[in-house]
This record gives sequence, structure tokens and C-alpha cells, in this order.
Amino acid sequence: MTGNSDFDQFKGSSDYIVSENLKDAVNVSIALKRPLLVRGEPGTGKTLLAHSITAGLGKRLIIWNIKSTTKAQEGLYVYDTVQRLNDSRFGDRDVSDIKQYIKPGKLGEAFSSPERVVLLIDEIDKADLEFPNDLLNELDEMSFYIPETGETITAVYRPVMIITSNAEKELPDAFLRRCVFHFIEFPDTEMMEKIIRVHFPDIQQNLLRQALKTFYTLREIDDFRKKPSTAELIDWISALIASGISHEQITKEVPFVGTLLKKETDYSYFMNAVLNKRMNAYGIKWRD
Repeated sequence: MTGNSDFDQFKGSSDYIVSENLKDAVNVSIALKRPLLVRGEPGTGKTLLAHSITAGLGKRLIIWNIKSTTKAQEGLYVYDTVQRLNDSRFGDRDVSDIKQYIKPGKLGEAFSSPERVVLLIDEIDKADLEFPNDLLNELDEMSFYIPETGETITAVYRPVMIITSNAEKELPDAFLRRCVFHFIEFPDTEMMEKIIRVHFPDIQQNLLRQALKTFYTLREIDDFRKKPSTAELIDWISALIASGISHEQITKEVPFVGTLLKKETDYSYFMNAVLNKRMNAYGIKWRD
């Protein structure tokens, strides 16, 4: 994507392998001044994308981690009434100055910043269904009103906004209309090899190839409730290298399988399959 903007376009970063489609999505969201909503299965690098954009653009990153109890209001500001009450009873501060008890939230911090920042709203689908709708006006206007002080906070610079979702809940259509959307496809073997080499530039080729073969074989097992992701693969390879496991050993077994499989049912399924294979090798019938 080409065109003029008031700051450099995202071209990637040295520590994050980004596809051309994802790079274009980032730059479209910047050009349109709309949030980029990124979806994909856990472990595909949605959160790390915001860090890569921050490094690539040379900006400061503000992270708003969303929980099930998070309210939109918290992202704008918090009025510390408890501190004001304590000061009125026990302190010597002028409690009539309410402004000193107004604490900016992550969105308020991004709006108030004297320079453009990257704002990550991480895992928005963890919050209740009304959370995205409660942010519609602020996303449109890039401002919000504080009734306690009669002050309107308006963004000095519109932040580069990345919103991640694991698709645990459907987001409202009105919210989706205000976003640029991108789904991060799970990397194929060629892309995954590039990703792994970023983390382990000196990895032996035979070990890498066999690790990838084992990893994608596990991902093909449909009975797994949670298939191993990129993050688990990186942890697994790190364990293999630290323990001096050779590529020949991986052809016979899967060392440290608990690094790859995180569900008890998946682990049990795998271990039963391994036991079944070993019993069959000795001519013993394990199960039909």
C-alpha cells in the first residue's frame, strides 16, 4: 500500500514475521484512522503484532488488558472518591480541587499523549457484550467528557489502535463497522520456519525440520480440543535445544509433550495413542 500519511507506514520489524496481507491491513487502518481488529486462534501473535507496530513506527505502546469485569469507563478515567474522602477526613489537601482525583485510564492516557502512540486493547471479547458499544462514541469522536470537572478530553493525536479478539463472543455490528478487520491465518510450514528462525537463528536445520513435521502432525489430530499454537512450538523448541535433544530422538517420540499440549483430555488422548502403538508393536491388543 502506498500513499501519504503524517508518519511512516508500517513495514514490519526485525523480531516479528508479518505477511503482506497483514502489513496492508495495518497500513489501511492507519490511513483510514480506524482501529484494526485482529482475530485468530490463541498463540498466533495478535498481541505481539502491537509490539511490532510500536517498534516499526518508533512509537510508545499503551496496553489496555481487558478482563471479564472491565468496564469501558475505566479506560477513559477513574474518579478516586475513596482518596478524596480520606483526604477530607485525615489530610490537609484542598479536596475542592476534584481534578487531582481524576486518574486517566488507558484510553484517556492515549488521548492525552503529546505524541502519537500505539494503543493495544487486548482480548476485547473477554468483556461483557455492552463493552464495545460503550466505546462507540469515543472511537468516533476521539474525545470524552468528564462531568465531575466539566472538562472534555480530546485526542491530540489519534492513536494507532490495535484491538485483539479470540472470537469468544460475537462483537456488535455497530462496533465492527468502525474497524478494519484482519484474521491471522495459521502459518504454513514455510512461514513458520521463518518465524522460528527469528527466535532461534542458529537452530540446526535437521532439528527444525523434524520439529515442524512433528508439530504439524499433532495439529492434524482433529480430536484435540486445543491444538498446539506458534507460542507452544517456540517453547517446545526452546526446551529441545536446552536439553540437547537430537532430531533423531524426535522421530521416535515427542519429548516434553506437555509443552505442546495444554488440555488434560488432549494429553491423555496422545499418551493413550502412544501406549496403543507400543502395545501393538509387541503384538498385544490394547483397544479396538
